[in-house]
Amino acid sequence: MSEGPNRNQDSRPGGEGPDHPGGAGAGAGTGTGAAGAEAGIGAGDAAGAGAGAGGAGAGAEPPQGDPHAWYQRGLELLSRGSPAAAAQILQRAAAAEPGSRSVREALARAQFDARRYTEAADNFRLIVEASPADDYAHFGLGLSLARSGDPASAAEYLALAVAMRPDAQHYTNALLAVRATLHSQHADRGEDD
Repeated sequence: MSEGPNRNQDSRPGGEGPDHPGGAGAGAGTGTGAAGAEAGIGAGDAAGAGAGAGGAGAGAEPPQGDPHAWYQRGLELLSRGSPAAAAQILQRAAAAEPGSRSVREALARAQFDARRYTEAADNFRLIVEASPADDYAHFGLGLSLARSGDPASAAEYLALAVAMRPDAQHYTNALLAVRATLHSQHADRGEDD
């Protein structure tokens, strides 16, 4: 199984990009989508449904501070393995700052790790539409589509990510896994490629 983007150095400045949110490593994903080739987008699936540190779960008080503080808290929760709690706070930040790419990306990563793949795809798609040259957004959208059961669309976005950044082995591995899934589906139906 290959490693996901959080375990590989990102080329974005400051070391705080999708590969290293807040400088923290990632937990492994479930390996259930795209033949298990990708290890996850955000900080990990382990504590997915819990509120995590800080009690951002259901019934908790709204987070204190402004959208930037919510964004920072969301990244912290994501890095600690609490994607559901992170998604809740990051959703509030995204509503307050709908044009912020970094907030939208963090929200999409949290949703992905919380196994909310359709919502993650929607947010990655917004980034792709606003920034078509963002290789990571194409990658995230592709993985989200693969996990939500649309490998054909996933392959398109993953192929674009690979074309934009051919040195990213985890992009290539995810694309190969999705193509293998498609090949298997066609073979199961008795179709030629």
